[in-house]
Amino acid sequence: MHPIISVQNLSKVYESGFHALKNINLDIRRGEIFALLGPNGAGKTTLISVICGIVRPSEGSVTVDGHDIITDFRAARSMIGLVPQELTTDAFETVWATVSFSRGLFGKTPNPDYITKVLKDLSLWDRKDSRLMTLSGGMKRRVLIAKALSHEPQILFLDEPTAGVDVELRKDMWQTVRTLRDAGVTIILTTHYINEAEDMADRIGVINNGEIILVENKAQLMRQLGQKQLTLELQESLTALPPSLAKHNLALNQDGSELTYVYDTQGERTGITTLLTDLGQAGIRFKDLDTSESSLEDIFVNLVRRK
Repeated sequence: MHPIISVQNLSKVYESGFHALKNINLDIRRGEIFALLGPNGAGKTTLISVICGIVRPSEGSVTVDGHDIITDFRAARSMIGLVPQELTTDAFETVWATVSFSRGLFGKTPNPDYITKVLKDLSLWDRKDSRLMTLSGGMKRRVLIAKALSHEPQILFLDEPTAGVDVELRKDMWQTVRTLRDAGVTIILTTHYINEAEDMADRIGVINNGEIILVENKAQLMRQLGQKQLTLELQESLTALPPSLAKHNLALNQDGSELTYVYDTQGERTGITTLLTDLGQAGIRFKDLDTSESSLEDIFVNLVRRK
Protein backbone atom coordinates (compact mmCIF):
# COMPACT_ATOMS: atom_id res chain seq x y z
CA MET A 1 0.00 0.00 0.00
CA HIS A 2 1.33 3.45 -0.94
CA PRO A 3 1.92 5.79 2.02
CA ILE A 4 -0.58 8.62 2.35
CA ILE A 5 2.29 11.00 3.25
CA SER A 6 5.78 10.65 1.83
CA VAL A 7 8.65 12.89 2.97
CA GLN A 8 11.89 12.57 1.03
CA ASN A 9 15.30 14.15 1.73
CA LEU A 10 13.64 17.06 3.50
CA SER A 11 15.75 19.85 5.01
CA LYS A 12 14.90 23.28 6.34
CA VAL A 13 17.46 26.03 6.97
CA TYR A 14 16.19 29.39 8.19
CA GLU A 15 17.71 32.72 7.17
CA SER A 16 19.49 32.90 10.52
CA GLY A 17 21.38 29.75 9.50
CA PHE A 18 19.53 27.53 11.94
CA HIS A 19 19.24 23.99 10.53
CA ALA A 20 15.78 22.98 11.78
CA LEU A 21 15.40 19.80 9.70
CA LYS A 22 18.19 17.62 8.33
CA ASN A 23 17.53 15.18 5.48
CA ILE A 24 14.24 13.79 6.81
CA ASN A 25 12.84 10.65 5.16
CA LEU A 26 9.50 9.47 6.49
CA ASP A 27 6.43 7.60 5.22
CA ILE A 28 3.09 7.73 7.02
CA ARG A 29 0.75 4.83 6.37
CA ARG A 30 -2.89 5.32 5.50
CA GLY A 31 -5.21 4.87 8.48
CA GLU A 32 -2.56 4.67 11.21
CA ILE A 33 -1.99 6.73 14.35
CA PHE A 34 1.61 7.92 14.17
CA ALA A 35 3.17 9.58 17.22
CA LEU A 36 6.08 11.96 16.61
CA LEU A 37 8.09 12.37 19.80
CA GLY A 38 11.00 14.64 20.58
CA PRO A 39 12.25 17.19 23.12
CA ASN A 40 11.46 20.90 22.81
CA GLY A 41 13.19 22.38 19.77
CA ALA A 42 13.72 18.98 18.13
CA GLY A 43 11.90 19.98 14.92
CA LYS A 44 8.45 18.46 15.43
CA THR A 45 6.42 21.59 14.71
CA THR A 46 8.68 22.60 11.80
CA LEU A 47 8.21 19.19 10.19
CA ILE A 48 4.43 19.39 10.60
CA SER A 49 4.43 22.94 9.20
CA VAL A 50 6.35 21.86 6.11
CA ILE A 51 4.05 18.88 5.48
CA CYS A 52 1.01 21.16 5.84
CA GLY A 53 2.43 23.72 3.40
CA ILE A 54 2.86 26.46 6.01
CA VAL A 55 6.67 26.51 5.86
CA ARG A 56 8.57 26.07 2.60
CA PRO A 57 11.37 23.48 2.69
CA SER A 58 14.94 24.32 1.72
CA GLU A 59 15.44 20.92 0.07
CA GLY A 60 13.46 17.74 -0.55
CA SER A 61 9.82 17.00 -1.28
CA VAL A 62 6.54 16.14 0.44
CA THR A 63 3.58 14.41 -1.22
CA VAL A 64 0.13 13.92 0.28
CA ASP A 65 -1.71 11.03 -1.38
CA GLY A 66 0.41 11.69 -4.47
CA HIS A 67 -0.11 15.47 -4.48
CA ASP A 68 3.03 17.59 -4.12
CA ILE A 69 2.59 20.03 -1.24
CA ILE A 70 4.13 22.87 -3.30
CA THR A 71 3.16 22.31 -6.93
CA ASP A 72 -0.28 20.90 -6.08
CA PHE A 73 -0.86 22.74 -2.82
CA ARG A 74 -4.64 23.11 -2.93
CA ALA A 75 -5.32 19.39 -3.51
CA ALA A 76 -2.77 18.33 -0.91
CA ARG A 77 -3.89 20.81 1.74
CA SER A 78 -7.57 19.96 1.32
CA MET A 79 -6.81 16.47 2.64
CA ILE A 80 -5.25 17.79 5.85
CA GLY A 81 -6.74 19.02 9.10
CA LEU A 82 -4.31 20.76 11.45
CA VAL A 83 -4.66 21.43 15.17
CA PRO A 84 -1.77 23.78 16.07
CA GLN A 85 -0.23 24.24 19.50
CA GLU A 86 -1.26 27.89 19.74
CA LEU A 87 -4.80 28.84 20.73
CA THR A 88 -5.45 31.09 17.74
CA THR A 89 -9.18 31.82 17.44
CA ASP A 90 -11.43 34.80 16.66
CA ALA A 91 -12.48 35.77 20.18
CA PHE A 92 -15.75 37.47 19.19
CA GLU A 93 -17.17 34.71 16.95
CA THR A 94 -19.39 31.90 18.19
CA VAL A 95 -18.29 28.29 18.16
CA TRP A 96 -20.79 27.41 15.42
CA ALA A 97 -19.79 30.32 13.18
CA THR A 98 -16.07 29.60 13.61
CA VAL A 99 -16.33 25.93 12.69
CA SER A 100 -18.74 26.58 9.80
CA PHE A 101 -16.52 29.33 8.39
CA SER A 102 -13.49 27.04 8.51
CA ARG A 103 -15.38 24.49 6.41
CA GLY A 104 -16.16 27.17 3.82
CA LEU A 105 -12.48 28.11 3.53
CA PHE A 106 -11.84 24.73 1.92
CA GLY A 107 -14.63 25.22 -0.61
CA LYS A 108 -16.95 22.71 1.05
CA THR A 109 -20.70 23.24 0.73
CA PRO A 110 -22.54 23.93 4.01
CA ASN A 111 -23.42 20.78 5.97
CA PRO A 112 -25.11 21.66 9.28
CA ASP A 113 -25.66 17.99 10.13
CA TYR A 114 -21.94 17.25 9.88
CA ILE A 115 -20.97 20.33 11.93
CA THR A 116 -23.54 19.29 14.54
CA LYS A 117 -21.98 15.82 14.75
CA VAL A 118 -18.47 17.21 15.15
CA LEU A 119 -19.54 19.57 17.94
CA LYS A 120 -21.43 16.82 19.75
CA ASP A 121 -18.51 14.38 19.43
CA LEU A 122 -16.23 16.98 21.03
CA SER A 123 -18.75 17.89 23.77
CA LEU A 124 -19.12 21.40 22.33
CA TRP A 125 -22.78 21.29 21.36
CA ASP A 126 -23.99 23.03 24.53
CA ARG A 127 -21.58 25.90 23.81
CA LYS A 128 -22.28 26.24 20.07
CA ASP A 129 -23.67 29.78 20.49
CA SER A 130 -20.99 30.94 22.95
CA ARG A 131 -18.37 33.47 21.92
CA LEU A 132 -14.89 32.00 21.96
CA MET A 133 -13.60 34.55 24.45
CA THR A 134 -15.95 33.08 27.08
CA LEU A 135 -14.49 29.55 26.78
CA SER A 136 -11.84 27.92 28.93
CA GLY A 137 -8.47 27.01 27.45
CA GLY A 138 -9.46 23.35 27.18
CA MET A 139 -12.70 24.24 25.38
CA LYS A 140 -10.85 26.51 22.96
CA ARG A 141 -8.50 23.65 22.13
CA ARG A 142 -11.47 21.45 21.33
CA VAL A 143 -12.79 24.20 19.05
CA LEU A 144 -9.47 24.03 17.19
CA ILE A 145 -10.00 20.30 16.69
CA ALA A 146 -13.55 20.96 15.44
CA LYS A 147 -12.19 23.53 12.97
CA ALA A 148 -9.60 21.03 11.75
CA LEU A 149 -12.31 18.44 11.17
CA SER A 150 -14.80 20.83 9.58
CA HIS A 151 -13.84 20.04 5.97
CA GLU A 152 -13.79 16.24 6.51
CA PRO A 153 -10.02 15.72 6.03
CA GLN A 154 -8.41 12.32 5.46
CA ILE A 155 -5.36 13.30 7.55
CA LEU A 156 -5.41 14.99 10.96
CA PHE A 157 -2.34 16.57 12.56
CA LEU A 158 -2.58 17.06 16.32
CA ASP A 159 0.30 19.20 17.63
CA GLU A 160 0.16 18.91 21.44
CA PRO A 161 -3.65 18.58 21.36
CA THR A 162 -4.17 17.95 25.08
CA ALA A 163 -2.01 20.79 26.42
CA GLY A 164 -4.09 22.57 29.05
CA VAL A 165 -6.94 20.06 28.78
CA ASP A 166 -8.19 18.37 31.96
CA VAL A 167 -8.16 14.60 32.35
CA GLU A 168 -11.87 14.04 31.65
CA LEU A 169 -11.86 16.09 28.47
CA ARG A 170 -8.63 14.39 27.41
CA LYS A 171 -10.36 11.00 27.56
CA ASP A 172 -13.23 12.30 25.42
CA MET A 173 -10.77 13.71 22.91
CA TRP A 174 -8.84 10.48 22.53
CA GLN A 175 -12.06 8.54 22.09
CA THR A 176 -12.91 10.88 19.22
CA VAL A 177 -9.44 10.27 17.74
CA ARG A 178 -9.96 6.50 17.90
CA THR A 179 -13.33 6.85 16.21
CA LEU A 180 -11.73 8.91 13.41
CA ARG A 181 -8.99 6.32 12.97
CA ASP A 182 -11.61 3.57 12.76
CA ALA A 183 -13.32 5.61 10.03
CA GLY A 184 -10.07 5.63 8.02
CA VAL A 185 -8.59 9.00 9.01
CA THR A 186 -4.80 9.02 9.37
CA ILE A 187 -3.70 10.66 12.64
CA ILE A 188 -0.28 12.22 13.28
CA LEU A 189 0.22 13.54 16.80
CA THR A 190 2.89 15.11 18.93
CA THR A 191 2.54 15.06 22.68
CA HIS A 192 4.52 15.64 25.86
CA TYR A 193 2.28 13.09 27.58
CA ILE A 194 4.24 10.09 26.38
CA ASN A 195 1.83 7.69 28.08
CA GLU A 196 -0.77 8.98 25.59
CA ALA A 197 1.45 7.97 22.69
CA GLU A 198 1.96 4.58 24.33
CA ASP A 199 -1.82 4.12 24.60
CA MET A 200 -2.79 5.52 21.21
CA ALA A 201 -0.09 5.09 18.59
CA ASP A 202 0.43 2.30 16.07
CA ARG A 203 3.94 3.52 15.23
CA ILE A 204 6.42 5.82 16.95
CA GLY A 205 8.89 8.24 15.37
CA VAL A 206 11.55 10.00 17.44
CA ILE A 207 13.09 13.26 16.22
CA ASN A 208 16.01 15.07 17.85
CA ASN A 209 18.10 18.00 16.64
CA GLY A 210 16.20 18.03 13.36
CA GLU A 211 16.92 14.37 12.55
CA ILE A 212 14.68 11.32 12.64
CA ILE A 213 16.57 8.89 14.86
CA LEU A 214 14.02 6.08 14.92
CA VAL A 215 10.73 4.97 13.34
CA GLU A 216 9.28 1.73 14.62
CA ASN A 217 6.07 -0.15 15.28
CA LYS A 218 5.19 0.56 18.90
CA ALA A 219 4.98 -3.07 20.01
CA GLN A 220 8.27 -3.90 18.26
CA LEU A 221 9.94 -0.86 19.83
CA MET A 222 8.86 -1.92 23.30
CA ARG A 223 10.20 -5.43 22.69
CA GLN A 224 13.50 -4.36 21.15
CA LEU A 225 14.49 -1.52 23.46
CA GLY A 226 12.51 -2.34 26.57
CA GLN A 227 14.04 -3.70 29.72
CA LYS A 228 12.63 -5.52 32.70
CA GLN A 229 13.43 -4.75 36.28
CA LEU A 230 13.37 -7.19 39.18
CA THR A 231 13.10 -5.63 42.65
CA LEU A 232 13.94 -7.77 45.69
CA GLU A 233 12.79 -6.66 49.14
CA LEU A 234 15.42 -7.95 51.57
CA GLN A 235 14.80 -9.56 54.95
CA GLU A 236 17.79 -7.69 56.40
CA SER A 237 19.24 -4.42 55.10
CA LEU A 238 22.71 -4.32 53.56
CA THR A 239 25.33 -1.62 53.89
CA ALA A 240 27.04 -2.70 50.64
CA LEU A 241 26.90 -5.41 47.98
CA PRO A 242 29.14 -8.44 48.61
CA PRO A 243 32.01 -8.81 46.07
CA SER A 244 30.57 -12.17 44.95
CA LEU A 245 27.59 -10.29 43.43
CA ALA A 246 29.68 -7.76 41.50
CA LYS A 247 29.16 -9.61 38.20
CA HIS A 248 25.41 -8.95 38.34
CA ASN A 249 23.79 -5.70 37.25
CA LEU A 250 22.55 -4.87 40.73
CA ALA A 251 21.72 -1.62 42.49
CA LEU A 252 21.18 -1.24 46.23
CA ASN A 253 18.69 1.41 47.32
CA GLN A 254 19.62 4.18 49.75
CA ASP A 255 18.58 2.45 52.97
CA GLY A 256 19.87 -0.95 51.86
CA SER A 257 16.46 -2.64 52.01
CA GLU A 258 16.00 -3.37 48.29
CA LEU A 259 18.06 -4.77 45.43
CA THR A 260 17.21 -3.90 41.82
CA TYR A 261 18.25 -6.12 38.90
CA VAL A 262 17.79 -4.84 35.32
CA TYR A 263 17.87 -7.28 32.40
CA ASP A 264 17.30 -7.28 28.65
CA THR A 265 13.89 -8.60 27.56
CA GLN A 266 15.42 -9.85 24.29
CA GLY A 267 18.24 -11.82 25.85
CA GLU A 268 18.21 -15.61 25.58
CA ARG A 269 18.86 -15.81 29.31
CA THR A 270 17.73 -13.36 31.95
CA GLY A 271 20.37 -14.36 34.50
CA ILE A 272 17.77 -14.45 37.27
CA THR A 273 18.35 -18.11 38.17
CA THR A 274 22.09 -17.52 38.59
CA LEU A 275 21.42 -14.34 40.54
CA LEU A 276 19.10 -16.07 43.02
CA THR A 277 21.63 -18.89 43.48
CA ASP A 278 24.42 -16.40 44.17
CA LEU A 279 22.21 -14.47 46.59
CA GLY A 280 21.56 -17.67 48.53
CA GLN A 281 25.25 -18.55 48.64
CA ALA A 282 26.00 -15.03 49.91
CA GLY A 283 23.49 -15.53 52.71
CA ILE A 284 21.14 -12.83 51.43
CA ARG A 285 17.46 -13.60 51.90
CA PHE A 286 14.52 -11.69 50.49
CA LYS A 287 10.89 -11.56 51.60
CA ASP A 288 9.24 -10.27 48.42
CA LEU A 289 9.96 -9.58 44.77
CA ASP A 290 8.35 -7.53 42.01
CA THR A 291 8.94 -7.13 38.27
CA SER A 292 8.22 -4.15 36.02
CA GLU A 293 8.85 -3.26 32.36
CA SER A 294 10.20 -0.14 30.67
CA SER A 295 7.58 2.35 29.61
CA LEU A 296 7.70 4.17 26.29
CA GLU A 297 8.85 7.22 28.25
CA ASP A 298 11.87 5.32 29.59
CA ILE A 299 12.78 4.21 26.05
CA PHE A 300 12.31 7.72 24.66
CA VAL A 301 14.50 9.34 27.32
CA ASN A 302 17.26 6.77 26.75
CA LEU A 303 17.15 7.25 22.98
CA VAL A 304 17.44 11.04 23.25
CA ARG A 305 20.26 10.81 25.79
CA ARG A 306 22.21 8.42 23.57
CA LYS A 307 21.82 10.72 20.56
